[in-house]
Amino acid sequence: MSKSTLTRRGVLKSGAVAGAGLALPTYLAAGSHAGYTNAPTGSTVTLGFNVPQTGPYADEGADELRAFQLAVEHLNGGGDGGMINTFSSKTLDGTGILGKKVEFVTGDTQTKSDAARASARSMIEKDGAVMISGGSSSGVAVAVQALCQEAGVIFMAGLTHSNDTTGKDKKANGFRHFFNSYMSGAALAPILANNYGTDRKAYHLTADYNWGYTTEEAVRTSTEAMGWETVAAVKTPLTQTDFSSYIAPVLQSGADVLVLNHYGGNMVNSLTNAVQFGLRDKLVNNKNFEIVVPLYSRLMAKGAGANVKGIYGSTNWHWSLQDEGSKAFVRSFGEKYGFPPSQAAHTCYVQTLLYADACNRAGTFNPCGVAEALEGFEFDGMGNGKTLYRAEDHQCFKDVLVVRGKENPTSEFDLLEIVEVTPVDQVTYDASIFGGELGSCNPGA
Repeated sequence: MSKSTLTRRGVLKSGAVAGAGLALPTYLAAGSHAGYTNAPTGSTVTLGFNVPQTGPYADEGADELRAFQLAVEHLNGGGDGGMINTFSSKTLDGTGILGKKVEFVTGDTQTKSDAARASARSMIEKDGAVMISGGSSSGVAVAVQALCQEAGVIFMAGLTHSNDTTGKDKKANGFRHFFNSYMSGAALAPILANNYGTDRKAYHLTADYNWGYTTEEAVRTSTEAMGWETVAAVKTPLTQTDFSSYIAPVLQSGADVLVLNHYGGNMVNSLTNAVQFGLRDKLVNNKNFEIVVPLYSRLMAKGAGANVKGIYGSTNWHWSLQDEGSKAFVRSFGEKYGFPPSQAAHTCYVQTLLYADACNRAGTFNPCGVAEALEGFEFDGMGNGKTLYRAEDHQCFKDVLVVRGKENPTSEFDLLEIVEVTPVDQVTYDASIFGGELGSCNPGA
């Protein structure tokens, strides 16, 4: 069976035919799917939520799953509606998506690309999922996004911060609401220069996968441009739990700043080890030794406790924001679960609503129609101010938050304070700088 190449709208390009005799998996066969993969035929539509339920990012995954469940509840008319009430687009009315009740299935990525692809494939093939969302690791996001491109379903990325997701590995069927490493570097550098000066020597510890690499590169580039020197950059395994052997060499390096390109449990453990080694109490090069965490979350701050006090980082969203969208989401989430949501929860909730709205605006679940509705879409009322889903790379552009660990928290949740809302213009870049080709939408038929 041969497969024709399709434009982003799912229209055949004349004369464009893939290799003759190419055998496709059953779920890509056009005959049983009304022109696109898993076209809903009954009164329901199934979404697939693929999150790390085990592994180093399991806490983030649990919060993502809570947000997905809340989004489905709101889409189906339950609860108080949350951000549906503040979203600038008004197609969502509590009747599901295109009049179909929303159901969902879940998978465990284990923070492993192979496991994530297997669970996503199962949700598409066995459960009929028409959209996949989730993540908490950019390695997982890139792998699952590629699978969704092959399968002909939309991938609405959850927490993924690597430049690669909408850079060299971008796909026409994939969309990311979360910000990226470049944006973190661009937002953080001026704050670090103002507070720590431009004559600094930095030592990087970096998670050994693509998110770590692009985050290290972004922070190195932005800090070196303002005068910092990078004295060392050391990769650490994602499975590492004790970072003592990595912290000890920092003391002999001459560095006066430690940059922890770690996330989730990795960051909690490496920061704890750094404090145990007394780094924060040291004077090096006649300067107070400092630690920087490029990507922060409330869950990480809670795990690290008092160790985060005074430490700068960036975040995609924070529950203390006072815009109407954020307040609505925090109220809904808090009433249901008893605590405020994390940035991971926020981006997953928003992505689910954005997908549903795009289907409604397009009048179809066909991924190419949905993609067209998302490309170039400008919206507000979702917690980050005015936001653009850029057509060229399917990356959202919005303001970025620089935060700092609070010196005097008032509760177990009040651990980070926003020190700067970096305007979107400062973190915007040309879509071509990271390479990659978006390609054409694949409806799977």
